[in-house]
Amino acid sequence: MAELHSVDIEVIESTSTQTRGEGNGWEIGAKKNVKSWLVPAEEVLALPSISAEIRKELDLNTFREDWDKYMLWLSKIDDINRGSRRVFAHNDTQYGNLLRLTHPKEGLEPHRQIIVVDFEYASPNPASFDIANHFHEWTANYHTPTPHILDPSRYPTLKERRNFYKAYLDHTTIFGEDPLSNEGDVERRILKLDEQVRIWSPASHAMWAVWGIVQAREDVEGNVAEPEFDYISYSRGRLEAFRRELTALDIL
Repeated sequence: MAELHSVDIEVIESTSTQTRGEGNGWEIGAKKNVKSWLVPAEEVLALPSISAEIRKELDLNTFREDWDKYMLWLSKIDDINRGSRRVFAHNDTQYGNLLRLTHPKEGLEPHRQIIVVDFEYASPNPASFDIANHFHEWTANYHTPTPHILDPSRYPTLKERRNFYKAYLDHTTIFGEDPLSNEGDVERRILKLDEQVRIWSPASHAMWAVWGIVQAREDVEGNVAEPEFDYISYSRGRLEAFRRELTALDIL
């Protein structure tokens, strides 16, 4: 992930000298996706086979209000100058998209034995969004009878997160970040990164909640009683987590 985050956004987005930068040549992916997916999500919830109960629970008018409050709150504490690094992010690092070589070359470093696939949702985002999203994927098990249900108890512990941050920061410094000069500096960066992950964590829930509603269209239109993946229930769980985390951040 650190190597991926070292890629120059401007090269990926093919910007010019005049169009470089956030809000100019490119937008934060989480914000852009929520904005673009809301209208088709509303169309799905307006379909006659959606019950009034589900429509009320997934009330996107309330969601818009909560999202706007969250974005306003974020704008005051996190931007390109004082917040999480803006990077080229994968945005969907769930375990199905992380493949390990079965026959690696002798002497190949462990992290280079991992092949990342499926860049469908890759875009500029805060580094901490990509990390928070990855941590949420720890709570998923897509090989159960209920793959749409996330289990918060599987979220990485502080010890596990610190292990991730240390490795991430060690490799980040190789690709141009300020070197970690001492233990105090390492600890400071770890604590800062963990706080930034907490701040951007609700954005992951919000983005995938709206995505899930959009993905449900085919099953809803076909009146599929038992879909292979229950996107509507998935969205319900993600929206609940989004609001729970906003409450914890004292935004709601």
